[in-house]
Amino acid sequence: MCGIVGILGHAPATPRILESLKRLEYRGYDSAGIAVHDGGELIRRRAPGKLSALEEVLSENPLSGNTGIGHTRWATHGEPTEANAHPHMTDRVAIVHNGIIENFRPLKEELLKKGASFEGETDTEVVARLLTSYLDEGLAPKDAFQKTLSRLVGAFALCVLIKGEDDLMFGAREGSPLVVGLGEGENYLGSDAMALASLSSKLIYLEEGDWAELHHDSVQVFDAAGNAVERTVTISQVAATMVDKGNHRHFMQKEIFEQPTVVAQALGRYLDPNAGKVRMPHMPFELATVPKVTLVACGTSYYAAQVARYWIEKLARVPVEVDIASEFRYREPVYADGGLAIFISQSGETADTLAALRHAKAAGQHVAAIVNVMGSTMAREADLVLPIHAGAEIGVASTKAFTCQLSVLAALAVDLAAAKGQINEEQEAAFVQELETAPKLMAQVLHNDEAIEEIARSIAPARDVLFVGRGIHFPIAMEGALKLKEISYIHAEGYAAGELKHGPIALIDENVPVIGIAPKDDLIDKTVSNLQEIMARQGKVILLSDNAEEEAEGMFARLEMPSAGELVTPILYAIPVQLLAYYAAVEKGTDVDQPRNLAKSVTVE
Repeated sequence: MCGIVGILGHAPATPRILESLKRLEYRGYDSAGIAVHDGGELIRRRAPGKLSALEEVLSENPLSGNTGIGHTRWATHGEPTEANAHPHMTDRVAIVHNGIIENFRPLKEELLKKGASFEGETDTEVVARLLTSYLDEGLAPKDAFQKTLSRLVGAFALCVLIKGEDDLMFGAREGSPLVVGLGEGENYLGSDAMALASLSSKLIYLEEGDWAELHHDSVQVFDAAGNAVERTVTISQVAATMVDKGNHRHFMQKEIFEQPTVVAQALGRYLDPNAGKVRMPHMPFELATVPKVTLVACGTSYYAAQVARYWIEKLARVPVEVDIASEFRYREPVYADGGLAIFISQSGETADTLAALRHAKAAGQHVAAIVNVMGSTMAREADLVLPIHAGAEIGVASTKAFTCQLSVLAALAVDLAAAKGQINEEQEAAFVQELETAPKLMAQVLHNDEAIEEIARSIAPARDVLFVGRGIHFPIAMEGALKLKEISYIHAEGYAAGELKHGPIALIDENVPVIGIAPKDDLIDKTVSNLQEIMARQGKVILLSDNAEEEAEGMFARLEMPSAGELVTPILYAIPVQLLAYYAAVEKGTDVDQPRNLAKSVTVE
């Protein structure tokens, strides 16, 4: 979601804030702005659109000052206009905000009755006006800020400057992450470690309800009750150098081609090929006694969970439930005593997944987090953390994080099966050996890049595209459809191939490409039969299969895939559907890395 950077410094703040905001572009945004302390005054510049638009504004009207706050906004309340862009200001405060203030309407009505006026439509402006009202009543800045926080309901991270207080910055978090960076005679606030990578490696992750008072030479953290507290200082491992695209056209393309490397890195953390064993981190519970597994995630991570259900139930014979995080708490799930609840999130900050994690933890479940960011809130709150080791993923549409999630989940499924006695040592060694082949086979798929690009060009003009698969490849079909929707804006749906005749086959005509995911497995005959039904209705079938030569008669196009076992095929087939989406989006000229309306890290429900 939105990105926050605050610098309480001794050198010009604006260029450093811009540099940090560029690190946050991967989160997705539609406007940006900066406010600084300059000569005792608060001055700001804002612009809708990308950071390049803000840079143009700053080139015409520069900002000086060593203390400032910056923001990239993903619109929630109010359209992405300059009036709604952050920072929001009054005559006394400047504020940036990530999250949603749920009670902003009654607060706004209260302030309007007191004579306050509003420039935009955002919930954030209410916070600025409320804080100003308490300062106008004569409260000291610290007391006014704490009182303001006590009135807010929702999920938020805040960074605040106060006019005339050039050695003071406030930050607060409730439901949205915020990090304090420590420097020499300078201190900082940021949305995450990436935001502060060029400024500081010494970080304090604020906990739920915490707020912080920053000065040039000191930082004091308080809990929600206003008590001074000590929080651990951690050393960030995020590289200070800016992540770049290398020789690739987009970050997404680069990240697709990184997958053999990062999957090898991920599997290297969990597999012992010499012993033929899976080596999971120490678990604070007995895996052998787990009666049920609950998998909870959103978006692409949800489809990784769907794949894992097939693996876990087939190999370990443990019942699995898979839930969309935003729905999970509201159906009042029934937990099994001693159950394991696994929460999957690239960022580790996904708001609804985090809320679901807390719900399960409060219900007494063993809680595991599969994340890409070790310092994230989910990682800190889980009983067990299983990092995916994908490295920084900048493209909004997840690619390498997805295949790394699958790799970790596959290893976990094997470990659970061994713990349950459902597989013996020889079988475990065979599965480990199979997983070890994944990076090499992924590289083989990437060698078909040009063929996939050619197929994608034929898809790009379509209004509707269907993806179909059976069994463990049904979730890959849904993931392929999601990718195409996300970045090309083509309407796409993923279906279980056998479900088509129950309604969706009515959509088929000669203008509808259908991507058939059909590896040579126990279900291939049924899948190919379903694809024949599509061709009989003039559907343009594009076959992805390691049996393509044999099964491709009458198909519009085919892509030969390498053969692999049941743990590796979903990982392999993720790659061509990613590339089909990527090249279709390039053909259509859409913004591949930052597609419209989407954000990398969704930190509000």
